[in-house]
Amino acid sequence: MSYLKTVTLLIWLIANSILYLLLLLFERNLFFYRYISKIFAFGILKISGMQLKSFGLEKIDIKKKYIFIANHSSYLDIPCMMVLIPQTFGIIYKRELHFIPFFGLALKYSRAHIPIERKKNMSAMQSLEIAAEKIRNGNSILLFAEGTRSLDGNLQKFKRGPFYLALKSGVEVVPVTINGTFRIFPKNSLKVNSGIVEVIFDSPIKMEMQNKNDEMKLMELVKNSIEKNYKLYGN
Repeated sequence: MSYLKTVTLLIWLIANSILYLLLLLFERNLFFYRYISKIFAFGILKISGMQLKSFGLEKIDIKKKYIFIANHSSYLDIPCMMVLIPQTFGIIYKRELHFIPFFGLALKYSRAHIPIERKKNMSAMQSLEIAAEKIRNGNSILLFAEGTRSLDGNLQKFKRGPFYLALKSGVEVVPVTINGTFRIFPKNSLKVNSGIVEVIFDSPIKMEMQNKNDEMKLMELVKNSIEKNYKLYGN
């Protein structure tokens, strides 16, 4: 049954990607993206048998722009955030995802998301500059503090990029802790289990960039928040 879920999830991903690609001809102001991303994410939860719980959403002002910085344990982290965050947001993703049939094209041509060349420092920094400009012009962004999914479910070393971007863009940062997705669909596994996922939104943090010390201070604040709320195996 677990592997059947995986196949069903893949079919659901491809179907939604094709639908969005067809609707791109008529896309205006991310109208179709908003609805399809919600439908896609709710479908992922239903297929996987996930129960999603959230805490702290009342701290989010839907009229404001934010950078949501979360831990990353599973492919399911993004659908969870799509369901919960009450505003349109984009993600920064590795450019290699463009090679995934249909899904890669949907990512590439959606104006919500920003590709990054992680192996090239100059290109990565340029992507962060573009992301900062995009946020200032109206889109919130979801970033993963560790840069990639955890292999064992434990928190990994936090990367500088998300915090540089946060200070460069000048918007508030919301620390987000995601508990339980590793147990449901871990990295390097094709098996999808049912389970409970908790997502905890901490209070937004506002800082102004003066120097690199501010970047490290922001990283420490977010890290402390996520470590405080993190549970390796969820509930």
